[in-house]
Amino acid sequence: VTLTCQGSGTAGATTWYKDGQQWGEDGHDHLTVTESGIYTCDRPGSGLSSPVRVLKDWLVLQVPARALLEGDTVTLRCRH
Repeated sequence: VTLTCQGSGTAGATTWYKDGQQWGEDGHDHLTVTESGIYTCDRPGSGLSSPVRVLKDWLVLQVPARALLEGDTVTLRCRH
């Protein structure tokens, strides 16, 4: 999952937090998340963002109950 910090503050001056602790490299507006936690970001002039809760958990992909051939189009639905 990639989180993006947006706001009226200074772009490129972002600080990320995971579970209240500074996390990741400062200065990036995007953060790729691979761990469960509560994430926030802070940009000078915008303040601290609302928290986003990310859960690392299993996903079940639901597929049609029919045979598929190479080149067929299929829609995969995620269920948590």
